[in-house]
Amino acid sequence: MKVLRLLLLFVALLAAGFAQESAADKPAAGPEVTTQAAAAVAVGQAEPHVPDFLEHLVDEILGIFDIRSSGNTWTHYAIALLITLIAYVLRKVVTTFIFGFFRKLAARTETTLDDKLFPALEGPVKAAIVVVGTVASIKVLKFSATADQTLGYAYTAAFSLVIFWGVLRAFNTVLDHLAEIAAHKHLGVAPFMPWIKKTLFAIVFVFGVLLIAQSLGADVKAALGALGIGGLAFALAAQDTIANIFGSVVVAIDQPFKIGETIRVAGNVGLVEDIGLRSTKLRLVDKSLMVIPNKTVAAEAITNLSRFTSRRVEQVFGLTYNSKPDQLEAVVQEIRALIESQPEVNVPDTHVYFRDFNASSLDLWVVYVVKDPDFAKHMALRQRLNLAIMRAIEARGLAFAFPTQTLHVASAPEKK
Repeated sequence: MKVLRLLLLFVALLAAGFAQESAADKPAAGPEVTTQAAAAVAVGQAEPHVPDFLEHLVDEILGIFDIRSSGNTWTHYAIALLITLIAYVLRKVVTTFIFGFFRKLAARTETTLDDKLFPALEGPVKAAIVVVGTVASIKVLKFSATADQTLGYAYTAAFSLVIFWGVLRAFNTVLDHLAEIAAHKHLGVAPFMPWIKKTLFAIVFVFGVLLIAQSLGADVKAALGALGIGGLAFALAAQDTIANIFGSVVVAIDQPFKIGETIRVAGNVGLVEDIGLRSTKLRLVDKSLMVIPNKTVAAEAITNLSRFTSRRVEQVFGLTYNSKPDQLEAVVQEIRALIESQPEVNVPDTHVYFRDFNASSLDLWVVYVVKDPDFAKHMALRQRLNLAIMRAIEARGLAFAFPTQTLHVASAPEKK
């Protein structure tokens, strides 16, 4: 099949050459060509451009055979066919040996991105080699100015498409790799990766098409203006939706919470049931479902109640004013010993002091830290210590104070 394709290409080159020789026998069409060129300039078409290295390469080859100024001869066709054959052989060498070498190097690295990137770029590299060989072989032959201009646009389109294809393949591979990492590490952005991938891919595709169109001489200013006006209108009409989507992306990247965690946001405490593109759903304590827009979630302060490393308890016990200093000192030491004897408590963070003379009580300040952040275990320990503290206070004849007021009523003076 490859040989057949080469033969077909060679026949096409022969036909093009014979057509050129036939055109040379006809009357010169210089004014018409000049008029066409002037019209092209008038409408602002870009002139096609072949890479300089190809121009120099073809010029050197023609110089070797001393056929720069001659018309299309059998030598030209033979050189064109030889260049095409060399391109196909070079394509095989590059893909088999050079890519094989880099694949072996990639297999030794820790990341898997390079293992995926080389196979993804193999197709575009093959196509690039074939395009370069084909363009070089065609440049060996002589054509009219109109044909050269048409072929020039074809060269530009071919090079642009190959480069664009390679960029899209590489971009798609990198995004797939990032999606796999996000899914493997259970990142919050993982559910949004397909949407992010499609959006970025569409943006790159549109700009790639516009760049190719511009390289072919098309005026893309009007298209860019239309895209800008359309994008502005869309942004104004859907600004809340866009704000919510960006809020979801911020939540996914920053990960202040995950599904299944309990958070406090916008004055509400609830269990996170779902994180969507538009909103986050919380199951509140009363089992009702609250839907909060993601732009609100991204803007509000969030307290994640499921990510305690430990739990700090701070309490104040008010005792009556008829308590004696010795009793207060003894009960403070006993409460401190009770708390420090618990294996679940972090001893260096334990504090028990007689702190304040309040309006209607003598206040004992008690602080301790529970190592295990589990809520049920924390509450069980807290209850056990509260009961022990209550017994210790009652055992020493002390009593808890409550707000009281004593009124002293003076009797009226006796009348003389």
